[in-house]
Amino acid sequence: MNLEDKSGKGCLWLVATPIGNLGDFSSRGADTLSNADQIACEDTRVTKKLLDHLSIKKPLISYREENERVKSVELAELVESGQSIALVSDAGYPGISDPGFRLIRECRRRELRVCPIPGPNAAITALAASGLPTHQFLYLGFLPKKSAACCKILERWKHFEGSIVFYESKYRIEKTLLGIDNTFGSERFVCISRELTKIHETFHIGRVCDVRNKMIVSSSKGEFTLVVAPEGYTL
Repeated sequence: MNLEDKSGKGCLWLVATPIGNLGDFSSRGADTLSNADQIACEDTRVTKKLLDHLSIKKPLISYREENERVKSVELAELVESGQSIALVSDAGYPGISDPGFRLIRECRRRELRVCPIPGPNAAITALAASGLPTHQFLYLGFLPKKSAACCKILERWKHFEGSIVFYESKYRIEKTLLGIDNTFGSERFVCISRELTKIHETFHIGRVCDVRNKMIVSSSKGEFTLVVAPEGYTL
């Protein structure tokens, strides 16, 4: 694998990592991590587990939300000096609801190479498996924590003609479902996926009023991806 361009400058590699099942990691991703000079990661403990699984030993740099502004400049300078830096998040694609945007922007500003290594993404995985429309969709990431701000966004997009996809934590899933019920109406179809690709992978699909009842008696542990169908859609 060629990790340098002809100018002698290095490259920032955006490496998607498994969202649960380590078997989903691509051989190209593993090859990239093996050949990189250093790996910038969200949580060194999480990334070390992946590297141990792959029998790879590389220097790790902590690159997370708290230090992203400073580290973005430092890492871009390493790339400019000729190093190949692999950027990973704990799960999924760096820069998509995870740290990475500022570093990618800094490298683009300096006209440095940025090379994506495709892989798992929870939003696309949930949408594809939901049975809800995929012809167009809106990705909202994580909704605001404050109820008023959350309801404002839901109200803004309730007439969107495609599916709406966003992430939610176990601490807010019930409150968010209530917000969807109140804003979109109890007949709106939704799909909630939990622990995608993991042992306890679960899908709840149906009218939001019915899905809320299912959630009351099921586990609220884990990570959630929600897909909301367009108005008037039924399975």
